[in-house]
Amino acid sequence: MTTVEPIRKIEDIKKVECFLAKKNQRDLLMFTLGTNCGLRISDIVALNVEDVRDKTYIQIIEKKTGKYKKFPINSKLKPMLAEYIKGKNDDDALFTTIFQNRVDRFAAYHIIKDACKAAGLEEKVGTHTMRKTFGYHHYRKFKDVAMLQKIFNHSSPQITLRYIGIEQDKIDESYVNFIL
Repeated sequence: MTTVEPIRKIEDIKKVECFLAKKNQRDLLMFTLGTNCGLRISDIVALNVEDVRDKTYIQIIEKKTGKYKKFPINSKLKPMLAEYIKGKNDDDALFTTIFQNRVDRFAAYHIIKDACKAAGLEEKVGTHTMRKTFGYHHYRKFKDVAMLQKIFNHSSPQITLRYIGIEQDKIDESYVNFIL
């Protein structure tokens, strides 16, 4: 089974953001939202303008789990969202195509894959890369696997660590540092 990876280097995240900033505001916001909140792409593309306008929290029912999720909109996302939704109606989809259709997860996959390729990333990427990137950096910053397990609704800390690539990082490190 091939699985996508998180973006482990902050400078690589910045490269992707820089590429997307030159491309368009929608794609940059979608990527930034994904890497800053850890939502699945199905939940990101389901957002409407009213879910973020004048809000301090995003509140959703997760598509996959059916569970309620509430999290604060951070200081990076708040101004991006405010600028992006200017002139949009509350009942509009947050992310739309040029034909005003809701962006779907397949389109989001191509946006993320193309941006990562253009930024020179070699990781295997997909839409879950954003969620895993959030988890990877959240763990590196706070070292709180229990909190991350709760954020992701995982059943065990081991699943969370494997999901965000920490388990593989530790295996790789042990090989690199083991020399006879």
